[in-house]
Amino acid sequence: MAQIPANYDESKVPDLILPDPFVSLKGNPILTVKDWENIRRPEILMLFEQNIYGQVPKDFETISFSEVKEKDNAFPDIAIFKEIDILVMRNGKSHKMRLNVYIPKKGKGPYPVFMLINHRYQEPLSELVETGFWPIRDLIEKGYATASFDVDTVAPDDPEKFTEGILETLYPEQLSKKDGMRALGAWAWGAMRAMDYFEKEAMIDAAKAIIVGHSRGGKAALWAGANDTRWAVTVSNESGCGGATLSRRKFGETVHLINNGFPFWFSENFKAFNGKEEMLPVDQHMLVSLIAPRAVYFSSAREDRWADPKGEYLSIKLGSRIYPLIYGKEVNFPLDFKEQKEPIIQPYAGYHIREGRHNLTLEDWSSFMDFVEMNFGKK
Repeated sequence: MAQIPANYDESKVPDLILPDPFVSLKGNPILTVKDWENIRRPEILMLFEQNIYGQVPKDFETISFSEVKEKDNAFPDIAIFKEIDILVMRNGKSHKMRLNVYIPKKGKGPYPVFMLINHRYQEPLSELVETGFWPIRDLIEKGYATASFDVDTVAPDDPEKFTEGILETLYPEQLSKKDGMRALGAWAWGAMRAMDYFEKEAMIDAAKAIIVGHSRGGKAALWAGANDTRWAVTVSNESGCGGATLSRRKFGETVHLINNGFPFWFSENFKAFNGKEEMLPVDQHMLVSLIAPRAVYFSSAREDRWADPKGEYLSIKLGSRIYPLIYGKEVNFPLDFKEQKEPIIQPYAGYHIREGRHNLTLEDWSSFMDFVEMNFGKK
């Protein structure tokens, strides 16, 4: 990776010639909700699956939930704490993942829930809360339940060990497929199993569930939101290449850089586009379109050039055309990227960029909550 310099010069960004979400593979225009949902949306989902993320298997034999008590409640004054083991069985084998859930003590449920895909479980909970990466107290005090799972309990975030989760126990056949599931797909699968639990938990309003991911977690959150229509809101924070930003810009982290640095995140087929982003049959603005008519929110940081903030903004600005053009819902991103300063908090699609570096902060979460309140109303 060190031998391949990243491009941070806008004058070297190629002219953007993007695939059209509203023209089918047969060349037919997509003008109606029926045509979108029956023809074009399945096509785009298939193209992302085949060329970038790989499959997300839906089949298993049984799923069960059990509450364990291994940790103390860090917020006993305001929250009920539940440690949930999710046990999934397929072909006679089982895998267990852990979901940590905090539910408000005050107010009346069921509560909307923010679910974080967490790749920083090696950090103490106190640090995650204090730095704002997972601001449990702030979420609870605003009337939201919140939950998270450690990606390592599904597929370890490691190039040598990533198969040691569900890929070896439940879906070993995926490892031999060029379009088979890899780590990001596994984390999206884990988010789906968390949603299965939310639907069974009486104190959580699963119809008002928000999935949040930062960086690599943001990539997985977008893929989960595209595959699982039960998520009412999908939030991607600084997810960059293979997440929110447009691959064809070749700015900051590129397809070649990410596939060489993290070869276990995406399907094997994605490597065919190293240095050939213009050959991809999709780009990331089309991932936004897969989430519609549900709500989607992107966020960036000005100093996080590796994630290409401009590409993230253009992606949601272009991808959100699905709302007015197909669903008749007003969405407006009127400013050029260089003029964008204040958060865009509106129904269906929003965005903000903050000062600072690559991180997930309370400032980000505050805008997420404002966006959710705009879409759900106050709790």
